[in-house]
Amino acid sequence: MVPVTRGALGQIWKLSGDGRSWAVKELLFGCDAAQVAREAALRDSAADLGIASPRLHPARHGVHVTRVDSPGGGSWVKLYDWIDGAEADPSDPAVLDWFGRTMALLHRAGAGAVEGPGAWYERCPDDAAWEDVLKKVRDAGLAWADELDRFVATSVPRLGRWVAPSAPGGLVTSHRDLRPQNVLVGRDGPVLLDWDNAGPVSAEREFARAVHVWSGGNDVDVASVRRLARAYREAGGRAVLTGPESFSMLFATALNYVHVQAETAVNPEVTTEQRDFGARQAVICMREVPGLGAVSRLVTALGT
Repeated sequence: MVPVTRGALGQIWKLSGDGRSWAVKELLFGCDAAQVAREAALRDSAADLGIASPRLHPARHGVHVTRVDSPGGGSWVKLYDWIDGAEADPSDPAVLDWFGRTMALLHRAGAGAVEGPGAWYERCPDDAAWEDVLKKVRDAGLAWADELDRFVATSVPRLGRWVAPSAPGGLVTSHRDLRPQNVLVGRDGPVLLDWDNAGPVSAEREFARAVHVWSGGNDVDVASVRRLARAYREAGGRAVLTGPESFSMLFATALNYVHVQAETAVNPEVTTEQRDFGARQAVICMREVPGLGAVSRLVTALGT
């Protein structure tokens, strides 16, 4: 078993033997068994629609997560089929067509969700929370403290004003992390990975976040935006953008991610590796935070 890559929630290992390979996801921050069950259910439903994804193997007694004990305390792990492939190229027209259709299928299949999205997608840290983490970063003497201070003074209020709870209608059960990094293109075509965040979400807001991250982020590629949206519509997707308010989920998740990673960077109860990862991620994401100018260009592009 060899380490492959590290994500925000876990370490991916490649387990090989007897001519076969599997992906083992080690959960670094504990396990929510109910969330894993939602992940497995949505992944299986998507497979029935023809959406390719790695199989999440059940352990004994049918559960999809297992505790592996060790002298160091042990970990929760999940076991998936191993997928060989390259990360999706969001500039590839065929990949954009596939993704637009796939998102529409997910939204159609998951229509009618009743439970509202969690706080990660609907709210962002308040002023007191930002001041608290900023003080911790300063006290720790981290080099990016001034950059975090500027971020809190500018980007946080500018984006945070658009973050609000979703309206009751238009909720779906979906993937909630539809990024090019979560798609591998293998011999048989694209495969959708990382269903860990599956749950209820506003279709409009997931669509808005997706068109932003799949069309170049703040460097908007209008042709990509329109191609993705056209494939989504032709496959029955109904979400539309109305303005900056459609991007509430994009702004909320971006701000929450910076806050969580900054907190991790100064948390004495996690490993040095986890603190270093948090620091790197906080700085990267502060510099790549979504801009209102890009959002305006997306709305204009799809409105015309």
